[in-house]
Amino acid sequence: MVKTESTQVLKEGAGAPQFELKGTDNKIYSLEMFGKSEALLVIFICNHCPYVKARINDIVRIQSRFKKSELQVICINSNDPSYDEEGFENMKKFYEKYQLNFPYLIDESQDVARRYGAVCTPDPYLFNGERLLVYHGRINDAVEPDSIAKTHIMEDNIKTLLAGGKIENGFDPSIGCSIKWK
Repeated sequence: MVKTESTQVLKEGAGAPQFELKGTDNKIYSLEMFGKSEALLVIFICNHCPYVKARINDIVRIQSRFKKSELQVICINSNDPSYDEEGFENMKKFYEKYQLNFPYLIDESQDVARRYGAVCTPDPYLFNGERLLVYHGRINDAVEPDSIAKTHIMEDNIKTLLAGGKIENGFDPSIGCSIKWK
């Protein structure tokens, strides 16, 4: 585990980079498939990271609190598939274990992570209905795996976005394990 803080490559107002990736259900997903939701939350995660394991139930809860027409969560695994506990078959196990209620996609080439500027897991990007970046950063204020969240930053930002408000801080670096590059 290499503790890493996200960096701001994709700036506020930038369009969501396109992708075509395979999900744990063996379907191919593209950005256009999620065009009807008012908000899109793209999160780079992986299977082995203690930061992801600590926040994955928070991510599932966020998706469950909003209708799919309001919010669509998508998680992408860009880690080197040969890294311990990673790869497509382990993603399927992770999907089942944590009962994910959103697509979990593999970025085997790591090109999508590079286009977004993702460097850690979890690394969340919130886009509005036009798929413009409105927030890149933390899910909540629990920055260590054993921390308890007191402020639900992402959920609050989603509510602000859906209510037509302006998110105060467009970048609040997330902290997690570094993406394992090939």
